Amino acid sequence: MIKNIVLDMGKVLLNYDPYVILNKVCDTDEEKAIIDRELFNGKEWIMGDYGELKNAERFDGVSKRVPEYLHDKLRKVVDNWDICMSPVDGAKEFCKLAKEKGYKVYVLSNACNKFHEYFPKNYDVDFFDGIVVSSDVHTIKPEPEIYKYLLNKYELVPEECLFIDDREENVNGAKAVGMQGVIFANNYDEIAKMI
Repeated sequence: MIKNIVLDMGKVLLNYDPYVILNKVCDTDEEKAIIDRELFNGKEWIMGDYGELKNAERFDGVSKRVPEYLHDKLRKVVDNWDICMSPVDGAKEFCKLAKEKGYKVYVLSNACNKFHEYFPKNYDVDFFDGIVVSSDVHTIKPEPEIYKYLLNKYELVPEECLFIDDREENVNGAKAVGMQGVIFANNYDEIAKMI
């Protein structure tokens, strides 16, 4: 019996699209492609999620792989990429419905330290029964340790948790530790019928 709803943040609770800032800062498709590749798909992005780097520190490593003429634009993107973060359609309503039905609601996110700046601008942190951010605990989904950390911290029974994430590997990671899981595809209406 499900008692707890555990939600991913990016693309589940908050929209995430690097091209919002890239389109604003860059002048050409080539500039966008370079910064997208080296920042958002570079090792520093994952290091931030692990808590090995603060968001602002990503610039130093990435700038070594980006032409110098792009450094000012790279800095703007590093500092402001989170302008894309706004609530996913239906997310707040789903969370409210879950609470009204008596479920506890948690967040489990791969995110850097900047999470603690942008998330509270979009959601009342106190609404949630618990939040675990990968950079705070130095492990990321789909590693089993992060799911176990959530379960242990909040004394949750795995089988009583429904985990919702847009990435199949992360849902599979939750299932591997005994949680139930569903892949999110902008389908809050469907998921609402499960609870």
